[in-house]
Amino acid sequence: MPWLVAINVLIFALAIVLLARWQRSGASLSRVVLVGLVVGVVLGALLQALYADDTATLTGTIDWVNLVGGGYVQLLKMIIMPLVLVTILSAVTRLHDASALGKISVGVLGLLMITTAISAIIGIGMTQLFGLSAEGLVQGARELERGQDIIERSAQVADLTVPQLLLSFIPSNPFQDLAGARPTSIISVVIFAAFLGMAALGIKRENPALGGKLIDGIDVVQKWIMRLVRMVIRLTPYGVLALMAKVVATSNLDDILGLLGFVVASYIGLALILVMHALFLSGAGVNPLRYFKKVWPVLTFAFTSRSSAATIPLNIEAQVDRIGVPPAIANFAASFGATIGQNGCAGLYPAMLAMMIAPTVGIDPLSLEFLATLVLVVTLASFGIAGVGGGATFAAIIVLSTLDLPIALAGLLISIEPLIDMGRTAINVNGSMTAGTVTSRLLGQHDATVFAAESDELGEPRNV
Repeated sequence: MPWLVAINVLIFALAIVLLARWQRSGASLSRVVLVGLVVGVVLGALLQALYADDTATLTGTIDWVNLVGGGYVQLLKMIIMPLVLVTILSAVTRLHDASALGKISVGVLGLLMITTAISAIIGIGMTQLFGLSAEGLVQGARELERGQDIIERSAQVADLTVPQLLLSFIPSNPFQDLAGARPTSIISVVIFAAFLGMAALGIKRENPALGGKLIDGIDVVQKWIMRLVRMVIRLTPYGVLALMAKVVATSNLDDILGLLGFVVASYIGLALILVMHALFLSGAGVNPLRYFKKVWPVLTFAFTSRSSAATIPLNIEAQVDRIGVPPAIANFAASFGATIGQNGCAGLYPAMLAMMIAPTVGIDPLSLEFLATLVLVVTLASFGIAGVGGGATFAAIIVLSTLDLPIALAGLLISIEPLIDMGRTAINVNGSMTAGTVTSRLLGQHDATVFAAESDELGEPRNV
């Protein structure tokens, strides 16, 4: 009923107003984000309980709620390309040695690949510990439809060779990539910005006066973009509230209970990956507890939005302003981590799925040959998903097709996909921030004073 939708929307609007007043009173952004998440869960649960059988009211309410959640995600996507372009450009122009770019890239990519391989091993362990198998899964109408869709869309993935994938990273039309027209646009913008930065350094060497003006102009534009970023980040509590309300309200409890074993195994595996990240941080001399406290708002948004790309602005802001990672390293880590070496989507999930499916086609999943091949394929496939869209599903397609396993079975878990994908996305984002933090420590470029500071709220001016 329309009047029920209006009442629900008014309650949602009241929650936003109260959050806004609390935020304006001086409450920290981290606390407001946490409260927004909890309120979103409560509102979503109430909507699910009251209107599970009233589809029209539930859908109508969610449409209005999504105006805030979806709008916030769109604003973040709006600033991704300008932020990546300007920050990489500014960071490169501050480098005295262009070879530093190579060290940064090797450090970030190396850590992303290593953590993905370990994530695959964790996925293998979780599958065996919980005795998970694809034999017990029932294919419903949605799962069969998803499986067929995966088969049709996987043709283009199977035809993508490694040389073609690498070639797709090189921008042929920077304006097209700035518009995000290709799956590899983010990486291409990073490469384009790096070339622009090196060209600016060349002008500075040839004509110091003109080069100085150019670099000053780049700095001005960067500060301008960062001001825009802070404006959008301040809206995080309201976006999180709306996104969480939508996720909870549209979740199917029966589907979740039916596949509870896989859900529990997945989240335990994700928790172990967080422990692995903490060990890497500790080994690099970074206090893991302090680190997680500082990146909490970023992980919260990644969890609710289910988008690594949309989290890039928050990711970069947290690394630079809260952890003390230099802008160049933070940008490379956030940009590469959104498409390459995703620990949750490209590491844990494909490994678990392959281990579950292998026995159904007569393969011994515990044979040393299969395990070694699986870990290697998962690690390489985590690089390959940069060339396609679809995250965990396409990572699973690449792994399953390479191992000659039936790819249609990748659609069996669609019922609980949103629930698990929230945790996977948060892990993906944390993996990229861990890679950036550890790389900055290894290269001796980490700003310990920023990491030690207490007044380091997201959205507040600091090292920009």
